[in-house]
Amino acid sequence: MMAQLQQGGPDEKEKTTALKDLLSRIDLDELMKKDEPPLEFPDTLEGFEYIFNEKGQLRHIKTGEPFVFNYREDLHRWNQKRYEALGEIITKYIYELLQNECHLKKVTLPVDAIESEPKSFIFMSEDALVNPDKLLVLIHGNGVVRAGQWARRLIINEDLDSGTQIPYIKRAIEEGYGVIVLNPNENYIEVEKTKAQIQLSSDISDEPAEKRERKDKIQKETKKRRDFYEKYRNPQKEKETMQIYIRDNGSPEEHAIYVWDHFISQSAAENVFFVAHSYGGLAFVELMIQREAEVKNRVTAVALTDSVHNVWHQEVGKTIREWMRENCCNWVSSSEPLDTSVESMLPDCPRVSAGTKQQRSPASKAKRFQGQFASRFLDSLTTSRWWPGEGGAWLVAAAFTLAGF
Repeated sequence: MMAQLQQGGPDEKEKTTALKDLLSRIDLDELMKKDEPPLEFPDTLEGFEYIFNEKGQLRHIKTGEPFVFNYREDLHRWNQKRYEALGEIITKYIYELLQNECHLKKVTLPVDAIESEPKSFIFMSEDALVNPDKLLVLIHGNGVVRAGQWARRLIINEDLDSGTQIPYIKRAIEEGYGVIVLNPNENYIEVEKTKAQIQLSSDISDEPAEKRERKDKIQKETKKRRDFYEKYRNPQKEKETMQIYIRDNGSPEEHAIYVWDHFISQSAAENVFFVAHSYGGLAFVELMIQREAEVKNRVTAVALTDSVHNVWHQEVGKTIREWMRENCCNWVSSSEPLDTSVESMLPDCPRVSAGTKQQRSPASKAKRFQGQFASRFLDSLTTSRWWPGEGGAWLVAAAFTLAGF
């Protein structure tokens, strides 16, 4: 901007002079007093002064009010970091509920992990591998959610029933299902980089020495300006970290295949059923590609909700597409009435409306379906044909999508 003004006539030069004078009058020390507070947050719900009440709603301990994102005005970054810190605590809280209320056991991955290597885990019912009749496998979408969750936003802003898998897990167990809850986003651990690692990463380059020198010169010339700007915009420079991936579980796709190989395929259940949301649908399709014969032999039906799989991009073969047309159904956000067929450009499984146009519809709508889903959907899974209208299989997707996924 300054350069453009300097290229103009007398009027522009006067504006430039005035702008320089204005900038010289700014008290930089006074500006820096408005820096954000330290990025240090409590490590418990009570520390945040929040608790889940008897309805599963997150409420402030003293005021009883819902969670407030804008805790500090004009500090969006700090508020976001606070929200993320609370989300991590809630994730651990959900893990505890899976174990204490759903009576699932936590199983470490890889199964042969040594003490020093990064690890992940899944949850499963005690009878998951020995139930001779039926097994239900749940796969959530991508992002910050972890095992037992559908949407962190709903857990915080609505309630546990809307945002977690817990109501479905409990009823599935009541209906005699074994249950396995995947954890496809737990792919790595983060560790802080040492100074030597930071320097090494900045030194490594395939560029010619001359080009690298020119780039270094430009970087040095702008460093002071950038450092000052960053000091005001982001006064708390966060630590540099590196990711160490978990063996054989470094992506949602790898995770799904690993859990299939070591658990699902080893189970005794005659009928295996999947419910996969969003990216979880893509992970399931990748599992089919890699283990086609096994999946066809063991899996009875698959309920997909707003699945992001793509049979062309994933290079899904004809035999898999034919199987998906007979055994899968994808409920998607749509303005069409619930259960109406939705046109698709992809030649795979049927797509039907979940009865809502926006993915972020009020979660209260979903609650009308949750009780019905538990009994009718689980019962319908055991039928040879479970399309919409033939036992209410659509209810699971309706509940998920109407809940705002």
